[in-house]
Amino acid sequence: MPHARPLSPHLSIYEWRITMVLSILHRVTGAFLCAGVALVAWGLVALAAGEGAWGTFAEFCGSWIGLILLVCWTFSLFLHLCNGIRHLFWDAGAGFQKSEYFTSGWVVVIVSVALTVITWLWAMRAGGAT
Repeated sequence: MPHARPLSPHLSIYEWRITMVLSILHRVTGAFLCAGVALVAWGLVALAAGEGAWGTFAEFCGSWIGLILLVCWTFSLFLHLCNGIRHLFWDAGAGFQKSEYFTSGWVVVIVSVALTVITWLWAMRAGGAT
């Protein structure tokens, strides 16, 4: 006879909210930032290794896959930073009203996207000036 015990709730019964998404994204962006350190290390090693190695690195970073990785890494950096600042405010006891709680989540997303766009517009302008 099968046991008639209740099943645990599953993600399908929860309503997705910005706070849940940001919690997941904070962990994902943290992992992506750690993986991005490999790209930085490759760049530093290539810089020390000479012109040929640096050319290979620069070619990868200039390719479509390299640019996608760099833009995602930039967004991850800003989202993780802004969400971390949001958590610092929570640690200080601020931002726990329901309206502040959800609004601050959307502010994190909007500011992260804006900072990513500003950074890449500046980088493209600076790269074209040389």
